[in-house]
Amino acid sequence: MVLSMTAFARKQSSIGQTLLVWEIRSVNHRYLETGFRFPEALRSLEPAVRDALRKTLARGKVDCQLRIETEGAQENNLQIDEALVVKLNNASGEVLHLTGGGNALTVHEILKWPGVLLESQALPEDLETHALALFKQTLKELVDTRKREGEELYGFVSKRLAGIREIVSSLKTRMPEIIAAQQQALRDRLEALKIELDGTRLEQEIVMYAQKWDIDEELDRLEAHLNEVERVLELNEPSGRRLDFLMQELNREANTLSSKSIVSETTHNAVDLKVLIEQMREQIQNIE
Repeated sequence: MVLSMTAFARKQSSIGQTLLVWEIRSVNHRYLETGFRFPEALRSLEPAVRDALRKTLARGKVDCQLRIETEGAQENNLQIDEALVVKLNNASGEVLHLTGGGNALTVHEILKWPGVLLESQALPEDLETHALALFKQTLKELVDTRKREGEELYGFVSKRLAGIREIVSSLKTRMPEIIAAQQQALRDRLEALKIELDGTRLEQEIVMYAQKWDIDEELDRLEAHLNEVERVLELNEPSGRRLDFLMQELNREANTLSSKSIVSETTHNAVDLKVLIEQMREQIQNIE
């Protein structure tokens, strides 16, 4: 199963006059990197939320934000932790004194500091339990979105794999004919230049060039890599890193084909292969 690392989920739920809003954003990343923004009253949720993420997701940069909204918030029901504001202001001054430059904390930055703004209205006692349950629902929605986008990525990659197989099959069919034509062209060129070689030497030269032009091994390795890509796509586990490695191997074989190209047809085929491989590689960067 292919899962995308790019997704967004949002859910909200009310408890009395209190509204909880969870938002989770996920983008591609080499490892699992998590970021959290909690109201001060629910900061204790972070270990449980982090644990749930690690058990559910394998890769991606995931940002989670929880907001608490209460009825009448527009009626100045917010209070300021004056002691904390004083501490922040004093700390800012000390840092400026020690560094000898810079800017003091602005009012906006102080207001954004965790714990500076306090809710005057008492919050429900079971708010933490409710918030954690809502997070798990939001996380499930995120995973469902990843699955849907993963299905689209699977279709995209599969279509390019079919295109590469078609090119490889065409090359396998045409290469004996192409090599035979090049061998005859070599004989004709030597004859035109009046270069006399004994029959044995001539055949040795032709065999040497034929080996240099032969791409059967590269085509066989391409097919093997394609089979492995298709197998990995069906695994029920994170496969993005393995697929990325296989893209490197496919590209390596395409480069070798290009270096062994002896006619414009194989040159064009090698270029087409590189284009398809690069298109897959770009999309695979989003696969978990």
